[in-house]
Amino acid sequence: MPRRSLKKLLVDEFSGYNLAKFRQDLLAGLTVAAVALPLALAFGVASGATAAAGLVTAIIAGIVIGGLSGAPYQISGPTGAMSAVLIILAQKYGLEGIWIAGFLSGAMLLVIGVLRLGRFIAFIPAPVITGFTSGIALIIFIGQIDAFLGIKTPGSESAFLKLVGYFKGGWTPDWHTIVLGLVVILTMVFWPRKWNARFPASLLGIILATLLNAILQWPVATIGAIPQTLILDERLNFASIPWQNLGDFIAPALTITALGAVESLLCGAVASNMTGIRLQANQELVAQGIGNMLIPFFGGVPATAAIARSSVGIKSGGQTRMVSIIHALGILLSMFLLAPVMARIPLTVLAGVLMVTAWRMNEWDGIRFIFGRRFKSAIIAFLITMIGTITLDLTQAILVGSAVAAGLFLSQIASIEIEIQDVDPAKLRAKGIETACHCKHVQVAYVTGPLFFAATGNFNEAFTQINATHAMILSMRGVPIVDTAGLEAIERLCEKIHKQGGTLMLAGVHEKVMTMMQRAGLVEHIGEENFFWSSDQAIVEAERRACIHCQMENGEAVGP
Repeated sequence: MPRRSLKKLLVDEFSGYNLAKFRQDLLAGLTVAAVALPLALAFGVASGATAAAGLVTAIIAGIVIGGLSGAPYQISGPTGAMSAVLIILAQKYGLEGIWIAGFLSGAMLLVIGVLRLGRFIAFIPAPVITGFTSGIALIIFIGQIDAFLGIKTPGSESAFLKLVGYFKGGWTPDWHTIVLGLVVILTMVFWPRKWNARFPASLLGIILATLLNAILQWPVATIGAIPQTLILDERLNFASIPWQNLGDFIAPALTITALGAVESLLCGAVASNMTGIRLQANQELVAQGIGNMLIPFFGGVPATAAIARSSVGIKSGGQTRMVSIIHALGILLSMFLLAPVMARIPLTVLAGVLMVTAWRMNEWDGIRFIFGRRFKSAIIAFLITMIGTITLDLTQAILVGSAVAAGLFLSQIASIEIEIQDVDPAKLRAKGIETACHCKHVQVAYVTGPLFFAATGNFNEAFTQINATHAMILSMRGVPIVDTAGLEAIERLCEKIHKQGGTLMLAGVHEKVMTMMQRAGLVEHIGEENFFWSSDQAIVEAERRACIHCQMENGEAVGP
């Protein structure tokens, strides 16, 4: 699909826009706001920041990123996956670290989008993304155990070490927080889905648990005061940026960039299947970049497109990107009107929301698919990525998982098949092919699979035992690609056969493979007269040359 400018996207999107469509956008936007409000509060706290930071992020992202997005259905804000990255960053560098890394990641996303490199994000294998998502879900779940149990345990460098710490004991749970957390969890689990479309279960659970705590006055930790302003007191400013230590934030910024790009484009892929409207990936990355460069200066945390919120907007009948903007304005209004109420929400209630969200964010269909069909390579890539995500840096987890998946993939496609056969006169006659004589020194090698560096070992080994032959025909119709190592292997085979007094002939060479051979000078080396459309044509010519050779050796008159 050709790249379209933002102006063209907006013209197409709002062509024929009227009051009826605005009403649909208004209702969808308010519905999304109801879903996004509790998530913004929860993900703000889960990121190591504040509930207010989550609200500010949802508002700025909804207006800026939503307004510049590469599709009408994309709705961005704080997400669970991003909070899992940020909580580790906050423990190491504090809020300032989140803001600086977020700003740098925004700049990186902007550059990726401007250079139109969004398509390379799709090169991350699906099992790696699934494993990464499950690892993120575990990080979110583990990160909420303290709030759910009403305890405070020492911080750890990884979610795995944090989980191990709970088994060492030395803590006593608070049953008040557990009860309130369970109220939310049970509400979200048992609230009927058809009712959820009208009133989000997460919002209902928060209301019920907060009312219960207000009545019983249990001594539990709450969100606390929420500033009624869009520009928070704690925010990034240029004067506080440690320019001399900026290099320390490159690795975290790369992690946020990779996660933001992958999650945004995955959201677009899911929503595209629901609407039939394709996401303009590079424009989406530009929007994410600009938004994430601005958000830190308001005191928010990095944002990305959210599948849950985007799908709610689509299912609610949203027509344009006005849904994202209206949802942001709805959260902004609630921030000013409901701040005193939200301040009394217990932290364990948000923990309950995040625990259920973590469970649901797993790609269960993908997990069942690869495990149910026992795809060993996909299972290995999934498990390594998931384990790496909870034990290593998240960027390392993606790189390790991708490397493992790539290695397994190379191992699978490197198994090139080569079948060498002597020319059978009976099979030739069955095809209606008659030759002057049937020389036994003509062989055909049927090659199937890509001939690249990982397959050249098998290729060379297949021809080690060949005896002197008048002609060796390589049938390459089953070879879709070849690299320089493959070209060298063919050249060595040609020289070997030539030293034995024979000729190498090639048949059925793909256009791209032929182009590579021409660039390498291999066509000239082998001889253009030794390239044929099919192996049958090559066999006829090889037989003709062989017969001429035999006649000359026997002193016979050479036929035409």
